Amino acid sequence: MAPSLSPLRSHHVAVIGAGAAGLVAARELRREGHSVVVFERQKQVGGTWIYTDHVEPDPLSVDPTRPVVHSSVYATLRTNLPRECMGYRDFPFVVRSGGDQRRFPSHGEVLAYLQEFAKEFKIEEVIRFETAVERVAPATEGGSGKWRVESTETEKRVRRDEVYDAVVVCNGHYIEPRLAEIPGKERISSWPGKEMHSHNYRTPEPFKDQVVVLIGNSASAVDISRDIAGHAKEVHVAGRSNPADTYIKQPGYINLWMHSMIERVNKDGSVVFQNGQTILVDVIMHCTGYKYHFPFLETNGSVTVDDNRVGPLYKHVFPPELAPWLSFIGIPWQVSPFRLFELQSKWISGVLSGRIILPSKEDMMKDIKSFYATLEAQGIPKRYTHRTQVRMSLLTYASAQKPNRNTLTTFLFEYNDWLASQCGCSETEQWRKEMYLTTGVRKKAHPETYRDEWEDHHLVSQAYQDFSFYTLTCNM
Repeated sequence: MAPSLSPLRSHHVAVIGAGAAGLVAARELRREGHSVVVFERQKQVGGTWIYTDHVEPDPLSVDPTRPVVHSSVYATLRTNLPRECMGYRDFPFVVRSGGDQRRFPSHGEVLAYLQEFAKEFKIEEVIRFETAVERVAPATEGGSGKWRVESTETEKRVRRDEVYDAVVVCNGHYIEPRLAEIPGKERISSWPGKEMHSHNYRTPEPFKDQVVVLIGNSASAVDISRDIAGHAKEVHVAGRSNPADTYIKQPGYINLWMHSMIERVNKDGSVVFQNGQTILVDVIMHCTGYKYHFPFLETNGSVTVDDNRVGPLYKHVFPPELAPWLSFIGIPWQVSPFRLFELQSKWISGVLSGRIILPSKEDMMKDIKSFYATLEAQGIPKRYTHRTQVRMSLLTYASAQKPNRNTLTTFLFEYNDWLASQCGCSETEQWRKEMYLTTGVRKKAHPETYRDEWEDHHLVSQAYQDFSFYTLTCNM
């Protein structure tokens, strides 16, 4: 939609979460002239990037009464994207004095970057730390669009019941685990081995001399399997997308194998894979991702989560029935996250001020239904509604002799560029597109070394030229 010519409006906005999404949301909302309160249950900014040794007492994290640990970061975690791709546009994630100098740095370096971002833009002054949001619901008074936010400041035991014009949900999606369905378990009253989710993985030492099966083909499964292999007796990785006859010993390891999916488990503790291999196992670890979870949110059915589809959401952000007064940041996955958060934040901020106009409720619903119909026609399950088409991009990119601008844009960056067009921002830089996709190709081909060996030096040079320009422009 074209920008509005009407006078801009200022609103009182609640932001749920002070991680990478909530921080940039607060900045963009304030830049647009809105007043902001950020609710954060932890003692500091950073969200999922805050490391803790603590894990949940329930290793599968299925007990609804369990004390929840709001971090899934393990000790050796490094980014799987280069730092040039990770930062916000006008606050690049560059090497800092005394920090982790690596191009694919540790989780601690990302946390330090977010802390510096919050300090630079004075965001902490609007954050209520150690404050848990208990309930977000439409207000019964105050007119259309108002939202009631009930929160508890944990240390002081202070409860607040407040009304806001709008709520932006940035609570992160790495807390509520998804679990694989393991055939045979329903016939066994108690499988003798241990089951856990990677949410509760921190270090490899507890797996010394054990036989471990990891389920999943995600980045966490790849990294954790190699982390554990240095201590475990054997490590076996089962992937749903692997062909049924997959049985591959990983190069450089004497105790790490790739398998097809699990066919069944037996009461003696053994696991049978679809490839026919049978292994006596100590631990099964689910590296199977997470569910979208909004336990505080009440919308009278206007927003639901069905097989990990959050909807209906216009462009993964606005529920038409409640737009623009309720919005979500960070729902899409397999993305370059920080830039996505930044663009979504700019869009939401502009819509709330009236500078950007949304389509009618009817037109937004029509767009959503068309999108769902396209997914269904392509045989894409609901649980992949919010996944970008990275795999298709990587296959196309890897098979081409040279990167094709149209291919790169269409499959991966179309959404970001659409957001940019709504906000009046420039499209994604070509170096960023090529760097992201080059990294994906190298990650699949060289999972051991892609973080420390690369050949895209010319793209790094282009990135730092742009960083100098962005920084100079913002400081003028």
